[in-house]
Amino acid sequence: MNNFTFQRAESTAAAVDRRAQLPNAKFLGGGTNLVDLMRSGLEAPDALVDITGLDQQGIDERGDGGILIGAAVRNTAVAGHRLVRQRYPVLSQAILSGASGQIRNMATVGGNILQRTRCAYFYDQTAHCNKRTPESGCDALDGFNRAHAILGASSSCVATHPSDMCVALAALDATIHVEGRHGSRTIPFTEFHLLPGKTPERESQLAPDELITVVEVPGFAAARTSRYRKVRDRASYAFALVSVAAVLEVDHGHVTAVRLALGGVAPKPWRAWRAEEVLAAAPATAQEFARAADAELSSARGLTHNNFKIELARRVIVGTLLELAAQGARQ
Repeated sequence: MNNFTFQRAESTAAAVDRRAQLPNAKFLGGGTNLVDLMRSGLEAPDALVDITGLDQQGIDERGDGGILIGAAVRNTAVAGHRLVRQRYPVLSQAILSGASGQIRNMATVGGNILQRTRCAYFYDQTAHCNKRTPESGCDALDGFNRAHAILGASSSCVATHPSDMCVALAALDATIHVEGRHGSRTIPFTEFHLLPGKTPERESQLAPDELITVVEVPGFAAARTSRYRKVRDRASYAFALVSVAAVLEVDHGHVTAVRLALGGVAPKPWRAWRAEEVLAAAPATAQEFARAADAELSSARGLTHNNFKIELARRVIVGTLLELAAQGARQ
């Protein structure tokens, strides 16, 4: 590990200012991803700016029933919060399905959003990886790519985004608030992460000097009937092969509101816009849910070892929506 300095920021403005003065610095929250990357030699910052003491640690209710989640709130606190469990069960379930209790106790909301891929070729510095070293190639394309993307990938990168929490936030139409040298701005969650294209090293819209401060989740009654379903190789501490975050409201047998996002299948949390369009005002039946899943997955492209993900995703989408439709009918 290289030598670095450590500074503690007293305010958001001070943190942004220090980051702007130190081009090769990194913000440090929970450190559950950054420290791993430093130990692996994938990150070598000259300075760490500690932001754990900033006033970003609350979960506050908005007037419209939505919530504001501070970027420094720990994942465990979000998952267990009364308003989250009542109004957004999909978010609580997604967080609890990720990592381990110890990691969730340390990891922050902002850090979770910005965590980097767990692609084995990204971590293996003897392998070619365009995300790690631009224009060096992608060994995952012809390598062991069972866990890799079937949607939104490119010839430059087929890595997947690892977060469970982010899949739920994408389905909930969340908005990210950021602060930087040039002021504050908001970014729709579905637009925050970038697809790889020819520049997989660029993973988000966040500028180097910007800091995530708040995640805003709008209030809408349908989110109370929501679910996160994750398929993985073992029962705990494993990344998703396929996951689905779903919100579904049904009235008299027809869909009146639906939100869908997929995880484990794309380089970013994947909002299933096509499926939602198919389901608008459609009968809440297995046949219609399958038709929506097929529409969403029509552009999916498997690799040598992950073709199974296409059918798996289809089944998980249909199964999750059927469970929610049955839940709504009982309420």
